[in-house]
Amino acid sequence: MKYVLVTGGVVSGLGKGVTASSIGVVLKACGLRITSIKIDPYLNMDAGTMSPFEHGEVFVLDDGGEVDLDLGNYERFVDVTLTRDNNITTGKIYQSVLEKERRGDYLGKTVQVVPHITDAIKNWIESVSAIPVDGKEGPPDACVIELGGTVGDIESMPFIEALRQLSFSVGPDNFCLIHVSLIPVLGVVGEQKTKPTQHSVRELRALGLTPHLLACRSAQPLLDSTKEKLSQFCHVPAGNILNIHDVPNIWHVPQLLQSQNAHNAILKQLNCLRIATPPHLQEWMKRAETYDNLTNSVRIAMVGKYIGLTDSYLSVVKALLHACISCSLKPSVDWIAASDLEDESAKLTPEAHAAAWETLKNAACVLVPGGFGDRGVQGMILAAKYARKNHIPYLGICLGMQISVIEFARSVLGLSKANSTEFDDSTPDPVVIFMPEGSRTHMGNTMRLGSRRTFFQTPDCVSSQLYHNSEYVDERHRHRYEVNPDVVDKLEGAGLKFVGKDESGKRMEILELSSHPFYVGAQFHPEFKSRPGRPSALFLGLVLAATGQLEAYINNHQNGS
Repeated sequence: MKYVLVTGGVVSGLGKGVTASSIGVVLKACGLRITSIKIDPYLNMDAGTMSPFEHGEVFVLDDGGEVDLDLGNYERFVDVTLTRDNNITTGKIYQSVLEKERRGDYLGKTVQVVPHITDAIKNWIESVSAIPVDGKEGPPDACVIELGGTVGDIESMPFIEALRQLSFSVGPDNFCLIHVSLIPVLGVVGEQKTKPTQHSVRELRALGLTPHLLACRSAQPLLDSTKEKLSQFCHVPAGNILNIHDVPNIWHVPQLLQSQNAHNAILKQLNCLRIATPPHLQEWMKRAETYDNLTNSVRIAMVGKYIGLTDSYLSVVKALLHACISCSLKPSVDWIAASDLEDESAKLTPEAHAAAWETLKNAACVLVPGGFGDRGVQGMILAAKYARKNHIPYLGICLGMQISVIEFARSVLGLSKANSTEFDDSTPDPVVIFMPEGSRTHMGNTMRLGSRRTFFQTPDCVSSQLYHNSEYVDERHRHRYEVNPDVVDKLEGAGLKFVGKDESGKRMEILELSSHPFYVGAQFHPEFKSRPGRPSALFLGLVLAATGQLEAYINNHQNGS
């Protein structure tokens, strides 16, 4: 097994995830089979209980793992299907060691960070890196490991030590360390400063790891003099100093690495030049250039709770991007705080209220993504009502589907107090209820999680046609509450059709409003399986409907063209 370790220095948020993903893309283009591991040094067992404001979105895997959003980047870039074990956290490591200690596996020894925690980390990495994630049999050729945080953080020290030991045990031909660092420009003179990177590399070397390549983040391309200085003081050959400067879109990054021969430097370090082929990145280059040259756009109103941090909806934004590009459009996402649409907002913040409604009315389509808790729910209901009554294409995901059911029950069925028991546990008309595939008290890892099968109830529904007339579809879930099966007949009698259900027929998965050009709700999260070049069916349907192309698209596919 070959290991490529990506660490970060100077500041967080440099783009280690995109860099690690792009390295995976380039190595895969050279013919290597790739897997990825993300190390998060926090004490949480997983990302499941973290606020989106704190850590961005929670990405859900096929096996139900709630993981860091960087694993979403890996899946989208390298086109693999990862497992919960591909995300290592301090919490997971300590739990596994403490469980062994309680069982008496250490035979009375004093359990310590070194060697017991570090051994657990090494064993985890070595066992997970051997699991195939590309649908083929046999272990991958290389594992790209991203160490979260910044070199020097106290919490990442056990991982640094474990990785130092791993590099020694596997040998120099099987380990390549790439250090991502910042080259800032200060003052009006505009000189590129290397000192922060020098200090960062010195810190890394003091901990026993020496970088083989430097990936330098900067606004503008690095000057030759800057590279020479970095090479001299960081003990890295000038040819191994990569410059990842700002680009129009992140799909340029694999091409940027290839143009600097990053693949040759990595393959040489890993002694893989003999088995590798020249990288074929034409598809990535074409995709990046296509996006840069797009001129037409479509306005999408995103009505959510966590709009203060766009990473809270990263996969939704990426799914919209994939769908728009397949329609030769640029996505123009208008973020609307759901609470700004509410009547209360008209009294407290009238300007924000007016601006939110103007934005909503100027959009070509409306998307209400997932979320938890009752804040902003009334605003989402108003957005769903506006889209339904004015025949504006609407896609509701998870909570967004539940919102459309509550709105329909109130407005069409006349159940003015219809609600979800999540928001009002004493509602007389519970149209959305807690469905027992989890626990009410424990928050972590208790939901209906991971890939589940949805069966289409009728072949002529829009959703089935978008999924190419499949009988069923496997999509990823993350929720506790679902549509109450007892009210389904009433809702369907009034025109809200549940066209997708689980194998039992009791869990409603997809809804459609037949009298509407595109009014779709999905209990699952289709955004998690969207890929560049293979957009999610429901997101594609939303964009096609917003631009008046949906009917033609469906007709073309039905005719086999």
